[in-house]
Amino acid sequence: QVQLVESGGGSVQAGGSLRLSCAASGSTARNYCIAWFRQALGKEREGIARIDTDDSTDYATSVQGRFTISQDNAKNTLYLQMNSLKPEDTGMYYCAAKRWGCPPGVGSGVAYRYWGQGTQVTVSS
Repeated sequence: QVQLVESGGGSVQAGGSLRLSCAASGSTARNYCIAWFRQALGKEREGIARIDTDDSTDYATSVQGRFTISQDNAKNTLYLQMNSLKPEDTGMYYCAAKRWGCPPGVGSGVAYRYWGQGTQVTVSS
């Protein structure tokens, strides 16, 4: 089974950028559908981006055009490049993985079996 560790979170001003990393171990990340979720304080968890085993990607409308999910197979690591950040992007960001392909869209968190511990992103106005 795969283990996931996120990093790269931090504090940034609105309009800035961050790149999150999700390092996979124990298995090859490319064999999994991997998604990024986020959860703001007091709000429901939101799936925002995913990449499938065929490298196809999908995004939530809230981040479309600003965020990019990618993977480095040599490093067994996934990335989430976040540009034009807004205060409403603030939250805990998690990567998650599932076998047997991605659900339609990003999908619900219940579809993903493996989760990292999260990394905090704070965007100030």
